[in-house]
Parts: sequence; C-alpha cells; structure tokens
Amino acid sequence: MKISNIRVTHVNVPLDAPFWWTAGLYGGASKSIIEVETDEGVVGLGEAPWWHFGEVIKAEIAPALIGADPLDIADCEARCVPPWQITANTGENAATVAFGAVELALWDIRGKVFGMPLYKLLGGAVRKDIPFSEYFAFRPAQGGAGGEMTAEAIVDYCLGMREQHGSTIFEGKLIMGDPELEIGTVRMLREALGDKAQIKLDSNMQWSLTTARWVLREIEPFNIRNYEDPVATFEEMAALRQHSRIPFSTHIPDLRRAVALGAPDYFVCNFAALGGLSKTLKFIAACEAMGKGFWCYSNDLGIMTSAYLHVVAATPWITEASQSLFRWQIGDVIKDGPFRQTGNTVRVPEGDGLGVELDPAAMKRWAGHFAEHGPMGHFSDPNNPGRYRRLPLN
Repeated sequence: MKISNIRVTHVNVPLDAPFWWTAGLYGGASKSIIEVETDEGVVGLGEAPWWHFGEVIKAEIAPALIGADPLDIADCEARCVPPWQITANTGENAATVAFGAVELALWDIRGKVFGMPLYKLLGGAVRKDIPFSEYFAFRPAQGGAGGEMTAEAIVDYCLGMREQHGSTIFEGKLIMGDPELEIGTVRMLREALGDKAQIKLDSNMQWSLTTARWVLREIEPFNIRNYEDPVATFEEMAALRQHSRIPFSTHIPDLRRAVALGAPDYFVCNFAALGGLSKTLKFIAACEAMGKGFWCYSNDLGIMTSAYLHVVAATPWITEASQSLFRWQIGDVIKDGPFRQTGNTVRVPEGDGLGVELDPAAMKRWAGHFAEHGPMGHFSDPNNPGRYRRLPLN
C-alpha cells in the first residue's frame, strides 16, 4: 500500500454567536481537512488546527509523502519533519504541526486496514463515555443565539444546559477585563448550580499577578475545579500557587518547566499541535510519570474530536472532562456532526479507524464559506475593526 494523493480543503465553521476572549470577539474556526488517499482505495482523515497549516501540507508535506507506506508512520515523519535540534534552533515548528494533522489520517488508515476502532489499536477502552464540559462566556446576541452579556444571563444559560442536557460540568471565559465582574459571576454560578457542579475558568492570561492573587482569593471559596492560564507565564503561576489552592492548566506544552516550577498542574492540547497522535501519547505518558494531568482542546471539528474520544477512551490517566464548544458549533464536516454531549459525555465511535465519515454536502458548504469570506479571524473588536483587543493587565 502506498500514499497516492493528499487532498487539503480549507473550511470555515462559524459559531452561532461570537464570544469575548482576550483578543476580541471570536466567531468560529478556520480549519484544513486532510484526506490521505492510498493506491488500494483506503482514505484516512485528518484535521489541521488552523487553515494555514494546510498550506504547509500542500507545499511541503504532501509532495514528500507521495509513494510512502502509510502504515510506516516513522518513515513518513522522517520524510517531513526536521530533527528536533533544527526546530529548536530555528523556532520553525510549522512542519511539525502540519505533519501532526496528516499523521492523524495515517492512524485512521491503520484502523481501517486492520478493521478496528482507533481505541483498540491503542490498547482497548477503559471507558467509552467520554466527559466534556459545557462552555459559557460573554456573548453578544446574533441571529437568535448568544445574548449572555451579564452575570445573570450566564447563570441562566448554564441552568438551561443542566435542564436540557443534564450538564453538570461548566467551563468558561469571563474575559471583559473586570475582576469584580468575574468574581461576582462565579459567586452567582456556584449559588445557582449548587455544590456538586464543576466550575472551571479560563482567563487566557488576562490578569496581572497582582490582580490574579485578588481574584483567586475571592473565588477560592466557591470550589473552582481548575483555572486555565490565570496569568501569562509558568513563573507567575508558580508565584500564584503560593496564594491559591486552585489547580492551574495551560495550552503551552512545556512539561520540563512545569515540573521544575511546580505549576501548572494540567496541560490542555490539540494533538496536531503536539506533532501528532504518536507524540501525544508519549507526552501524556510523560505527564503521568511527572504527576501532571492532561485533557483535550476545544473548538475542533469532528475529525479531531473523534481522535480525542479514542485517546481518552484508551488512556486511564485522562480523568478530567475535556473542553468543548459543541453546543455553539452550527455545523461540522462529518456525517451526523457536530458531536454533542448528553449528561456530560459523548460516546466513543465504534467504526474502523476514527469512526467518522465526511459529509460531502457539509464539506461543500463550509469550503464555500471559506472561499467566499476568507479565513475567520481570531479577533473582531467592534470598537477597532481589524485590530486585536488590548486588555490592560489590571
């Protein structure tokens, strides 16, 4: 079996309403969908975390892999990814991430060739109902969705998710640059949701160390399960640890530094961003050895989400709920997508490989959206169009 073609399709999948984060209003995802075709008719699916990695795949990765054995992942990687010493010296990591998206498709091919779901290739399932959090944030109204622009509205939204879907795990961004608004919202959430609900927060590094000390002191009595990136650096998190018992998480996968400094406590990562599934499994194993937790990223489409489901199903060390924006995604590129949790969980797919199929009509729709509108930005500040929002470090 040989790789005969690699197809890259850029897609946009908007959210039903944008939400505020540190850089402005976030309205949706621009991804690259990867189809690795073989000369025996087996096709594997991958997903790049951002569309520009798809351009790297088209220009660099795909030409290097034509004719390669898709089951020999080590050989495929050696064709595409420079040695770590090169990336460390140059700071150029795009090929690593781009290959990580393609490598996911190679695992999908492997599962299809051997006729089993990915989780069985990884050793079997220790669980099949995989936990994900609901998400909340300040969201302006758009087309009948959103409108949660006050603490009261966010509380009502979370109560609605509990009533409609049995949700008891909630994670959110309260990123308006106002410490008192965050403190007050957390207090109201705990009072409304009760003692047993999980509340997790994500600051996207919006607070100075001084303000973070104050905020975490005030919200600690409300049993916060985790706070992601409350400050900008691991060093500041280590200093903050002296003042708070709340666990910290981060998207920055620097395990050595986290162990040396004692913080953060968890990593929250996209598999392609780590260089692919093989590297992700090694990273998780290292986290386990060092006593650091791990869970999965949010705002991915169904292909990457399926990979999350299989890996968590097969990995005893991952016990916390992963992030999700499922409820806000208005579409997906897979049949029957997007995934959505009931009672906090999503069932791992049982089909061969990743267990998902592309929906041709959805692919056409969302590729057309990308072609017409271009990539969706990470930002949109109504007061300064085309510029990132600048939150002061209070």
